Amino acid sequence: MKIFPLTLLPNDANIDFMRLRWVSIAVAAIIMFVAIGAMGTRGFNYALDFTGGNLIEAQLDKALSLDAVRDKLAADGYDSAQVQTYGSGNQLLIRLQPREGESGDAATAHAAEAVTRAVTSNGGTAKIVRNEFVGPQVGKELALKGLYALVFVVVGFLIYIAFRFEWKFAVAAIITTLHDVIVVAGWFAVSGHEFDLTVLAGILSVMGYSINDTIVVFDRVRENFRTMRADPETVLNKSINQTLSRTIITSFVAFLTVLALYLYGGGSLRGMAESQMLGIIIGTLSSIFVACPLLTLGLLKVTKQDLMPKAKDEAALARRP
Repeated sequence: MKIFPLTLLPNDANIDFMRLRWVSIAVAAIIMFVAIGAMGTRGFNYALDFTGGNLIEAQLDKALSLDAVRDKLAADGYDSAQVQTYGSGNQLLIRLQPREGESGDAATAHAAEAVTRAVTSNGGTAKIVRNEFVGPQVGKELALKGLYALVFVVVGFLIYIAFRFEWKFAVAAIITTLHDVIVVAGWFAVSGHEFDLTVLAGILSVMGYSINDTIVVFDRVRENFRTMRADPETVLNKSINQTLSRTIITSFVAFLTVLALYLYGGGSLRGMAESQMLGIIIGTLSSIFVACPLLTLGLLKVTKQDLMPKAKDEAALARRP
């Protein structure tokens, strides 16, 4: 007896996604160019990880609410304070950007005073274990390493997909993935939300999620062409419909997990969770409305020869149910 259906839509669903391909690609392109424009004109609200500032470790006699500490620091002029626990719950790691007009030793001393006031306001005691200034040069190095990581992942995806499928599939998958990354990054430029290393990690995870969904659809395309006597548009459309339930269910479960992280993970993880939530939504939509439609346009238009399985894959495909 079926207790809960594992499919939201039947496998023989026939939603005509290819009929909407011009509209969907146009909308995706507009959103992407808006995101690029926002990044070019507004830029990012870089956090301490990239801009430099004070790194302070405090040892408390009793645990405190992290949100309460952030609120007290914000009232003292440190609006973007990053506060997190490490080790035991009584140890805090706090990152502060210098207040406007402050620098050097004065900024370091004022940051320590502000932290001491914030963590002892409830009558407890605290000891500043470490107080260091992180220069902007370190932030530049981190940004450069983040860019290297992005390029490395893109190139790795391109090599893998080109090896597993055809070059047209690889290019379509990379365009779709870059679209998702640009849109997520553009959101942080538009909203002005703080951009730190956790956000960068979230964006890199968005790339993995997006490419995974796309590969699932492309794999079904290749399998269907063995059994279907139809034009490429029909094969692509059928493949999207057959994987639609799987895509929606997987995305929904992943979104719930990240939503819990956003709600209960604290301020230090909120940026990463935000980027992942948006990435899951955008990645799901792009795998349906962008990835396959790209394979019907211009130089990326697939032919029967492109969709036919390679000889070395025939035995493996024949063994699949």
